[in-house]
Amino acid sequence: MKNSIFLLCILCFMCTACGTDDMEPEAMTKKDMKDDTISGEVAYLGDFMNDAHPTSGIASIGKSETSLNFTDFKTDNGPLLEVYLATDKEASDYITLGELKGIEGDFSYSIPKNVNLDKHKYVLIWCVDFSVNFGYAVLEMP
Repeated sequence: MKNSIFLLCILCFMCTACGTDDMEPEAMTKKDMKDDTISGEVAYLGDFMNDAHPTSGIASIGKSETSLNFTDFKTDNGPLLEVYLATDKEASDYITLGELKGIEGDFSYSIPKNVNLDKHKYVLIWCVDFSVNFGYAVLEMP
């Protein structure tokens, strides 16, 4: 009888230890972003989408509008990739924020003063050498 109770306890422990209520990292990040939005911390938010290359993650700008943040960002490597704030996906009118800091991870870029984010609402990962948009996010007010 003791062995049966002991085995039952072990089985229960294993079942609860293997189960998880945690969300996957991207979903958790989006929840965190939503929480920031509710608390008034995020002014603009957008999901990265593929263009010429697979690109994913979240782009956000806080209420101070001084930095562009990438969360769970990922794209392919390429020659001279820059981050643009643009008026469209073709980079017809853009402001460069500098070279891409990495192809995977969380990054932050300073936004120059007097940038009209209602006009420059596209975040582009732009390959300068080939004039190709690797991926983009459209910034929207949450």
